[in-house]
Amino acid sequence: MTVTRELAGVVRAAFGARELVSAERLRGGSKKGVYRLTLDDRTTSVAYVWNAGENYWPEAATEDGDPFGHSGGVGLFAAAHAALSEAGVRVPEVILLDDAVALVEDVRGGSLETLMDQDPPRARHVLARLGEAVQTLHSCTRSARTGPLEHLVLRRALDHLAEAAARVEPIAAVERRLAELLGERHAAVAPRGEDRLIHGELGPDHVLVDEHDEPVLIDIEGAMFFDVEWEHVFLELRFGADYRYFRNSELDLDRMRFYRLAQYLSLVAGPLRLLDGDFPHRAGMLDIVDQNIARTLGQLG
Repeated sequence: MTVTRELAGVVRAAFGARELVSAERLRGGSKKGVYRLTLDDRTTSVAYVWNAGENYWPEAATEDGDPFGHSGGVGLFAAAHAALSEAGVRVPEVILLDDAVALVEDVRGGSLETLMDQDPPRARHVLARLGEAVQTLHSCTRSARTGPLEHLVLRRALDHLAEAAARVEPIAAVERRLAELLGERHAAVAPRGEDRLIHGELGPDHVLVDEHDEPVLIDIEGAMFFDVEWEHVFLELRFGADYRYFRNSELDLDRMRFYRLAQYLSLVAGPLRLLDGDFPHRAGMLDIVDQNIARTLGQLG
């Protein structure tokens, strides 16, 4: 069954007699397809589609309970949507959930990333609201999972270091020093008794803006209970000077230093693994690799 025929069936289930006129592919993630659906009455919605043809990532073995081991899908989306909605964070409204498709509200204000380029004063207003939303998200807590999170991050970071060193000569040349630095930064992290709800990959391209200038979080399947420092490392990386809207004086600086290096290595090894396949947006992914090689090497001082 083609995607268009599948989506036509979802439209009938959601809207009855209304017909699907067009399904426009939008630029989405690497694990799902994103389509804007236009009906015969000119109303629109957005469909997230999970199937093998939309997932560019190679299969990888993961440990049971690994919060990073998710592969996407309606179930994961629904759980993340429920958690973020319950936390009071704006996400697209769900119209219908199918076995492999989520039909959601079409938020037509564009991305925060585009707004930051085209209308900085308005973007600053949205960024302030997003900062408040992130604080709300991070206020949701639960008891820490079995096994300290920093141990899991160390195992993953050492795996990513080995992957990166096998592919990138400048990292191979300092692999031992980077492994030692990971160990030192991990050893400096004190135990913690609770985890907090995070988005997991919150950049300006994963925030839409609605008609009231409210930020709307998308690509939410990576939402999980984890250390907020993991989120803040990504926020400072993606928002640059605008990270000031998210600053938190209560962050553990030792965790931040450890998680910075771990994330930089992840953002070298992961994109290179993705590019082993036929992912279409190759130039942008290679740019991410190059930036994070530089960031990784910069951690050595």
